[in-house]
Amino acid sequence: MNKLNLILFLSIFGLASCQHSDAPFRENLEDFPVLKKVLADSNLYQVQIIYTQIDRNEHGNPLMISYTYNLDESRYFYPASTVKLPVAILALEWLEEQGMDDLSAESIMLTDSVHPSQIPAWSDSTAKNNLPSIAHYVKKILLVSDNDAYNRLYELLGQEYINEKLKEKGLLHTVINHRLSFPASPEENRMFNPVYFQDSLGNSILKLPARTTDKIYFNSAQPKIGNGYYLGDSLVQEPLDFTHKNRFSLTDFDGVVKRMIFPEAFLGVERFNLNEAHRSLVLKYMSMLPGESDFPSYPQSEYWDTYSKFYKDGLSKDPIPASIRIFNKTGQAYGHLLDGSYFVDFEHGIEFFVTAIIYVNSDQILNDDQYEYDAVGFPFFAELGQYLHQRELKRKKQIPADLGRFTFEY
Repeated sequence: MNKLNLILFLSIFGLASCQHSDAPFRENLEDFPVLKKVLADSNLYQVQIIYTQIDRNEHGNPLMISYTYNLDESRYFYPASTVKLPVAILALEWLEEQGMDDLSAESIMLTDSVHPSQIPAWSDSTAKNNLPSIAHYVKKILLVSDNDAYNRLYELLGQEYINEKLKEKGLLHTVINHRLSFPASPEENRMFNPVYFQDSLGNSILKLPARTTDKIYFNSAQPKIGNGYYLGDSLVQEPLDFTHKNRFSLTDFDGVVKRMIFPEAFLGVERFNLNEAHRSLVLKYMSMLPGESDFPSYPQSEYWDTYSKFYKDGLSKDPIPASIRIFNKTGQAYGHLLDGSYFVDFEHGIEFFVTAIIYVNSDQILNDDQYEYDAVGFPFFAELGQYLHQRELKRKKQIPADLGRFTFEY
């Protein structure tokens, strides 16, 4: 049975409530055929949605009400590139913890290698100075979901730092235990490269040796997906085992986005410990469009506005209106599509959160490149975004939101 639940998001500023009769996804779906189709067969598509309305009190503080659709924390899905968001944020938190005045997000970050499975990174041709840094890796992760940039920050932090930090913040349904698009065994993914930081003159600031972790982070439920999968050109006729793959529940994903947008709505121990400059860096690149970047420069033909903004139709090459900004992170792999967003319409004073996952793999074979991303997945997200935007346009708010804090120079 499809489940629509109401969750009251308790901020430190107060409690909001609403009538169940106003719940979304129950009516007015006639103009959204793909959304209606997916919601009617939520088990096939394994769809889960968290939609959060935002109102403001007299002090301008957020009061949030979350509606969940088919939410199931025990159901595993592959999170794909969405795990890059918390890793990027934690890299900046780690940086601040070092307490070194001469170490910054722009400091040169060089990655060495000591094992055959590791690859060094001595330069970055996409950077203005041709040298890698935490800030530039964060930018590439949030703009176009760069895999190598994520891998470098994963190697910097290591599994134990990542997973224990997220647990400390109350994100209890997450496991991050491997690089992305990189051939490495679970054992090799527990080995982390040496990393060296230098200033602009090449002077050493900090050296991290090669590190390993003995603690094994894995999915204890031993989830499996599909009825078969391709290994090279061979079809293996059994489900693919995701025991040693990343996990990032929808609630945790949604929680990371909310912690970045409204840190004040969380207890101190639950927040990411970032100064305002680092928080602004993350928010700027979460909302920036690829075409607004000079370094790297992304060609519009390959990286259009909605390239990583699924709620504005990831297939459309039309520009996103200047009045709309989406602060988000997406993921796409193994038939899964995900997007966690803070959606802002400056012209109409609209703001809301929406985080969703859909699985579009009707033949239940993984790695066959026969997923229904274009036929079902991207249209689902586009219609979901349009449906919620239209709903918000009709919703009356007593106190308008001051959205000026979410404007950036791009």
